[in-house]
Amino acid sequence: MADKKKQSLSDLAKLTEEAAAPAEAPEAEAPAEAAETAEAAPAEEAPEADARATVEAEAVEAPAAEDAAPAPREDRGGRDRDGRREKAEEVNKDGVDTQGPQIQAILREQQLDKQGRAYATGRRKDAVARVWLKPGSGKIVVNGRDQEVYFARPTLRLIINQVFDVADRKGQYDVIATVSGGGLSGQAGAVRHGISTALTRYEPALRSAVKREGFLTRDPRVVERKKYGKAKARRSFQFSKR
Repeated sequence: MADKKKQSLSDLAKLTEEAAAPAEAPEAEAPAEAAETAEAAPAEEAPEADARATVEAEAVEAPAAEDAAPAPREDRGGRDRDGRREKAEEVNKDGVDTQGPQIQAILREQQLDKQGRAYATGRRKDAVARVWLKPGSGKIVVNGRDQEVYFARPTLRLIINQVFDVADRKGQYDVIATVSGGGLSGQAGAVRHGISTALTRYEPALRSAVKREGFLTRDPRVVERKKYGKAKARRSFQFSKR
């Protein structure tokens, strides 16, 4: 009896162990499966994390790119966003910009009369000179007389010929001038002013060289008028106390 009880107890113990073993096996395998799932999950989430990081990086770089790029101008009838009117660039067939002051230099043409002469009027002080210029041997006639006769002083003749010396045209043009008003000094200045303008009208290419020396500008200096109560413009009469 005792032996049968021991066998039955041993059999029960075996049955109990066999019954418990399958139940415990899944529990033992469960942590392994959980570990494998945990390892696989980061691997699967890794692309999503990379994509999220890429999107955030692009979102950060997008404002910087927008700041770097210049804002497009708004079309408001030829005005930019600051309200300034846009200037259209005009270029001729030679690629030269025709805007600004240089357009007058481009459009300037030779001005001659029917006899092929260039005419101009010169002024200095109270003197007014009418000058006709044409190619020749360098002869200058003032009021029907040669320059050596009319302007006897060499200084006055030097003033008249200054223009030809600057333009390197000495002895290449004949000049006929009529001058009136003022004295010989003012008349010489008036003739020079007239010759300068006439030369630039005959040869427009010489305008820059002549203008640089100031020969095309009318000298505005004139004698100051006399005031009443004075001997001259500013000269007072001698003061006498008694």
